[in-house]
Amino acid sequence: MSVQNEPPVSSVAILRFLRVALHVGFAVLLAVALIRLLTGQLDRPERYVLLGVALVLAAVYLAGTVAEKRFSTGSAARNPRRYAYLWLAIVTVLWAALLVGSVEFSWLVFPLFFLHLHLLPRWAGNAAVVVMTAGVIVAQWLASGAAVPPLPVVLGPVFGAGFAVVTSKAYLMLYQEGENQRRAADELRRTRAELSASQHEAGVLAERARLAREIHDTLAQGFSSIVLVARAAGRSLDSGDLESARESIGMVAATASENLAEARNFVRGLSSPALEGTSLAQSLARLCQKTQLEAAARGVNLNCTFRVDGDPVDLPQPYRVTLLRAAQASLANVWLHANAGTTVLSLAYLGTEVTLDVYDDGRGFDPSPLAGAVAGRAGGSGFGLTSLRQRVAAQNGTLEIESAPGEGTVVAIRLPLAVATKDEGTA
Repeated sequence: MSVQNEPPVSSVAILRFLRVALHVGFAVLLAVALIRLLTGQLDRPERYVLLGVALVLAAVYLAGTVAEKRFSTGSAARNPRRYAYLWLAIVTVLWAALLVGSVEFSWLVFPLFFLHLHLLPRWAGNAAVVVMTAGVIVAQWLASGAAVPPLPVVLGPVFGAGFAVVTSKAYLMLYQEGENQRRAADELRRTRAELSASQHEAGVLAERARLAREIHDTLAQGFSSIVLVARAAGRSLDSGDLESARESIGMVAATASENLAEARNFVRGLSSPALEGTSLAQSLARLCQKTQLEAAARGVNLNCTFRVDGDPVDLPQPYRVTLLRAAQASLANVWLHANAGTTVLSLAYLGTEVTLDVYDDGRGFDPSPLAGAVAGRAGGSGFGLTSLRQRVAAQNGTLEIESAPGEGTVVAIRLPLAVATKDEGTA
């Protein structure tokens, strides 16, 4: 259910109805008094004086209500509230003059009760009601010619005044409720706007992190490979080894084509083209072979072996992409930095989890500084393990790195199969 820009319709309708009823009641009572005045027994000059005063009263009253209506609808910029006391005083004085001239105008006191109770402070409004009630009782008593005020002359104005006080209180309570609901709706809209802005910002940051991971694990790795193999091709040309140079150039072309395919799928938001139409195991086997060839093109003798343990199961696409990107990043680190002679890529299905281990017999390193790392070094280096850790964590998996200087490195990734199966079934 959506939040409206105004208080609930019921409150608004009741308040509007009461205001309209007040103005219509004033007009009707004034018209009745004028009709009785014109058809009564007053002398002609006095009759027209009271008629003129009544017309002035109607004009002043109408001017005040129109000004209030224009301001409330936004048609007028100046708030007429500053003139409310002056307007009320003029209306009251004109009514008092009419009451002195003719008792027929005594019934106008009832809408005037509401005006005083609404516009004046509570104590002043109640005091004005008491004074006007007494004035009406006196006017009707004098008009009756009785020695003492008749009971109806007293009870009528008194009960009318009491009803006006109670109704005014109810009107004030409705008005305050409507204002509270309006403020609550404004606060809710403001909170929703802030929440939407924060969610948008969080989405932007998450998308930036995703883009950084994708670029690092695909395009950046490919460009790095192209640069290194191209340098190896240059050295082969300098030494006159055209066959090696031709193989290196072919490797550059193949890597560039793969990068182009990655970029196109990346723009479309698709998964890696290496996973299209093939299994994860086949993709990893090709990756292992490609890594070995790239290393050979640089003149590095790297033996890459891939193996699968356990009974393969269907994995959801996010798992397949995560494991492929993890293998790409790990093998790139092996042939770029590890100075290894052997690396083993192992994919295992263990019933409750799927694992990916990347082992190399290279120079190794101290992994302890990476435990609290949250960003790469300047220029983008060192971002790979952070990116890999974020990918694995997004799939509720774990990443462990075992290494020591001179003892090689093992990158171990664990993804829970129970979560994978549940996600796949509810996707």
